[in-house]
Amino acid sequence: MAPAVTADALAPLMARIAAGDRAALRQLYAATSAKLFGVALRILSDREDAEDVLQEVYVTVWRRADRFDAGRASVMTWVAAIARNRAIDRLRARGPLARAEPAEDLEIADEGAVSAEALLAAADDAARLNGCLGELDARTQAVIRTAFFEGVTYEALARRMDAPLGTVKSWIRRGLARLKGCLER
Repeated sequence: MAPAVTADALAPLMARIAAGDRAALRQLYAATSAKLFGVALRILSDREDAEDVLQEVYVTVWRRADRFDAGRASVMTWVAAIARNRAIDRLRARGPLARAEPAEDLEIADEGAVSAEALLAAADDAARLNGCLGELDARTQAVIRTAFFEGVTYEALARRMDAPLGTVKSWIRRGLARLKGCLER
């Protein structure tokens, strides 16, 4: 069983990983893999796919550790976002009929190991995102939530909305641009 590591203790590992320190990657894996596996498994509902996603996450961390910015997110938030995105990508690759639980319902196993600071930061990020989503019109909000939180492909979304694919992509692109502007305020 991996020892509990606080978010503050994980941040120095990122610089070491960026410098090619394999021991630091092993430490990060020991501290975060159970939670990240839970995120991937919850989205995919398939153990083998979740294991593959977990491997992809740590390959991504190894390659992109130099891009981590402690001023923007905690290490746990950063790696959980990578895991979530990889799992949704894999879910989308299954085809338009694949369904997953909404991201709002996801729970990270063993939350006691996550620091209160990390939980507050994640809650603040979620509140800001929900506030910015609330500023969008209902249609744009619906397509963004469906595409990104439920993992529905753009093609399936276009069929659901009875709209051309290009139009749906435009709604999403413009909505994401407005979200970015809101989040940068």
